Amino acid sequence: MSKLLEAMLRGSLVSLSVFALTLLFALPLALPIALGKMSRNRLVSGLVNLYLLVMRGTPLILQLIFVYFAPYYLLGVSYDRFTAVIIAFAVNYAAYFAEIYRGGIEAIPKGQYEAAKVLGFTKRQTFFRIVLPQVVKRILPATGNEVITLVKDTALAQTIGVAELFRAAQNASARQFSTMPIFIAGVFYFVMNWAVSAGFLKLEKKLSYYR
Repeated sequence: MSKLLEAMLRGSLVSLSVFALTLLFALPLALPIALGKMSRNRLVSGLVNLYLLVMRGTPLILQLIFVYFAPYYLLGVSYDRFTAVIIAFAVNYAAYFAEIYRGGIEAIPKGQYEAAKVLGFTKRQTFFRIVLPQVVKRILPATGNEVITLVKDTALAQTIGVAELFRAAQNASARQFSTMPIFIAGVFYFVMNWAVSAGFLKLEKKLSYYR
């Protein structure tokens, strides 16, 4: 049992690394994508819409395979599996976060922009000081759902051979001819999602003074 738990913990660390790095890159990347979709420039909005269509219209597991194998077959370039996982996850989740951001930004009444202009705020100041704090509060529930989904989606990293939590559970299950490691992995995922949910709940309470 101790060896099983040790393997699970190692797999959990890999899963948490995929989770953290995906958020690190996807959350900031989503903002320019959201603004690009809202752009009045048809070329920019058209390219962004195409990107969103591809990212949301194809399975993440297919994107993982493409990101890892395509550079080698098309350009003769190869890189490690973990890097491929982070790239695929980041560009995929950035698309979903971008749509959440866009919905939050467009939900802000136009009167607030006009009031900020009257008060002498620049467009940049209006966005970062007035609009963005309200957007963050509005999008937290939807963002929380995506983040919880990300915790579970880290299991897809095994598709290209990354030894994350679910792969560790599968290997242990095959060695022991038992489904117990799979159930233990489920407990690990549940605990991680519980921690994420609790964190978002606390954040929502802290931002509750924004109306």
